[in-house]
Amino acid sequence: MPIEVPTTRSGKTESPKMSLGLLTSLNAGKLGVRDRMFFTEQLSLLLETGTALHAALKALKKQAENPEMRRVIEGLEDTISEGKSFSVALQQYPDLFPGTYANLVAAAETGGFLDTVLAELLKMDERREELHRAVVSALSYPVFLVLFSFATVLFVLAIVFPKFARLFAAIEDQLPVTTLFLMAASDVMIRHWFALSVGVVAGLACIGWWLKTAAGRSVMDRFKMRAWYIRDIFVRIYLTQSLRVIGLSLANGVSVMDALASCREVVSNHVFRQFISSVENKVEEGGGFSAAFQQETFIPETVRQMVTTGEETGNLPRVLGRVADFYERELTKRLSAFSRVIEPLMLLVMGAVVGLIVSSLILPIFKLSRAVT
Repeated sequence: MPIEVPTTRSGKTESPKMSLGLLTSLNAGKLGVRDRMFFTEQLSLLLETGTALHAALKALKKQAENPEMRRVIEGLEDTISEGKSFSVALQQYPDLFPGTYANLVAAAETGGFLDTVLAELLKMDERREELHRAVVSALSYPVFLVLFSFATVLFVLAIVFPKFARLFAAIEDQLPVTTLFLMAASDVMIRHWFALSVGVVAGLACIGWWLKTAAGRSVMDRFKMRAWYIRDIFVRIYLTQSLRVIGLSLANGVSVMDALASCREVVSNHVFRQFISSVENKVEEGGGFSAAFQQETFIPETVRQMVTTGEETGNLPRVLGRVADFYERELTKRLSAFSRVIEPLMLLVMGAVVGLIVSSLILPIFKLSRAVT
């Protein structure tokens, strides 16, 4: 009989439907962070109840409804059956289980606290998802306003202005500059809409392709680390992600070099990766973990002091975790403040654009009405 997970972490009994569907992915064949979180939580619960690792994987394989997840679990089970460790099995699927995950599992297997590390890995993924949701939430409304403003301008130029073009022709020499400009833009858009559409699509495709190249990514990474205000947000994101990984790794027996190597997989920005490489070099040279933090200009002074204190007192893992928690809270506040500032600014810009268009229509109409009377 398959082994079922009896309870959740809160102590409540799971329904059979929930237990069987926990590993279901919305997009079959595509595995991501949520699939890893579901797998980690289920496996941790089974191990906490005293189930052996091989039996736990067999149970999860039977419960998995996503064929791709079932294939992954089956691969893990087969590798363990060959006498290899669980961490080695995880390394076969680096897209789903990054180096941080495998390194921590390897340390946990040696120390005999696999269920505890799995619970910590689950918390780390949950915090990362919460951070991602906070970023998306802060940017979604401004992006909506930009798209809505753009759609409004297109609607006015394509539908409204052509209806007034013949009417305004009689007083063309008296029209405001803004009206003449918008009428010309409307005429060009109507006459050459196909070419413009192809040009816009081709331009966006070229920009998207360029951003995927090494040169494009490098430019964007430098922009994120140098642009005013945006830099502070991205630095906090990268610090939160990297320091939490390093602190969790060191606290569970992973070597400093392995922890730093795992950290490079978490952060995609090449500028910050260069900083991580400089930390690795300092550690290899015997200069200490905090030496590279002292030299990097974008690292906040608070982080430098706390890392130095943690290294001197021998509490570096705990200090790094506390710093990550602190900057996660600071990042949430900064994103909230950014959202509060950008929303009224976008509304002002949107109002100015709409006001310009409306005035460009109304002023000529007033002139026409006066000419008639």
